Amino acid sequence: MPDSSNLINVPVGKLGIIPLASCQSLGEKVDRYIAKWRAERINEHKDSITFTGYEKDSYILKSSCPRFGSGEAKGTLSDSVRGTDVYLLVDVVNHSITYNICGQPTVMSPDDHYADLKRVISAIGSKANRITVIMPFLYESRQHKRSSRESLDCAIALQELVSLGVENIITFDAHDPRVQNAIPRSGFENIMPTYQFIKTLLRSTPDLQLDSGHMMVISPDEGAMNRAIYFANHLGVDVGMFYKRRDYTTIVNGKNPIVAHEFLGDSVEGKDVIIIDDMIASGESMLDVAKQLKARKARRVYCLATFGLFTAGLEIFDQAKNDGTIEKVITTNLTYQNPELFTRDWYGSADLSKYIAILIDHLNHNASISKLLDQSERIQARIQEYKECGTITDNYKAPNVD
Repeated sequence: MPDSSNLINVPVGKLGIIPLASCQSLGEKVDRYIAKWRAERINEHKDSITFTGYEKDSYILKSSCPRFGSGEAKGTLSDSVRGTDVYLLVDVVNHSITYNICGQPTVMSPDDHYADLKRVISAIGSKANRITVIMPFLYESRQHKRSSRESLDCAIALQELVSLGVENIITFDAHDPRVQNAIPRSGFENIMPTYQFIKTLLRSTPDLQLDSGHMMVISPDEGAMNRAIYFANHLGVDVGMFYKRRDYTTIVNGKNPIVAHEFLGDSVEGKDVIIIDDMIASGESMLDVAKQLKARKARRVYCLATFGLFTAGLEIFDQAKNDGTIEKVITTNLTYQNPELFTRDWYGSADLSKYIAILIDHLNHNASISKLLDQSERIQARIQEYKECGTITDNYKAPNVD
């Protein structure tokens, strides 16, 4: 159970969680945590009128986006949201949901998920006390800047959400967090899952030596360097970086193809290396980096990415595991996870549901979340436990949050 010392404030409003169809599983996990904590929490004001509806079996408000035969849709709510502090969860890259257009099944695209989010916000109208959108994979975040005659999709989407009445937007490991400059007067939180990555890695790997002589953190490109440095500083190891030489005369699948990966850094020979990035799309780029590292005689290669999209399927990772290129891949449950992933011995999942539940619980109380965002103390406590015990345990109580 999280530290509740900061949760004595009067809630902003009755708590309401609306997980869209794309984020149903994650939303239900978050809901169960909050319901459990509030049932157990000792608060002398729980029986006052300002805490009416504070303790419930579930805080989920039912919504849906039924579609007509033409593919058009509408957002509907089955529960009242008047005066409610609403938190909407959406996974814009969930490719497991389909709908029919003229009888033909169509996979929901990021545009469809984003449109459904706007529909539900529109159905809420101005009835809610406050609206917060939790969008782990920020919509169109890869189209965050203009380098020629291009659209600025992510910035426009953020401005559109604010115009619809959204007060806060919470995302994870944004491709470029500077996109928040598009909405400078609105709340925007970019959260890093570093603690959950380290916890999952240490729990699943019993023989890591956390020092610069045996381990190294690798940034697969210059854009991922900041997160690699942060990760490496906590582990007390060195950093290396690849930079991508691209063919800027050609565009393939919307991007310039990579000609080669060039390495900058110390020797990786005999070391375990961790490649860390914000996402695995097809995975070809990360696996190419892994091959380069193995060619430089790295011992084991661990691939960590906040979002595992696996757009080219899992077979290329199966092959990489079989030929010894990679040891393990760890991604989060912030986006849709193909059930086949959990049958692979090379895959590990970092669960963020408890972290999101704590964030929602604090925000509903208008409590500060700065200590929750700064994960340094918790990370160091886990690393120390691993060095002392050779593993980390489920019953360990990290400061503030686990």
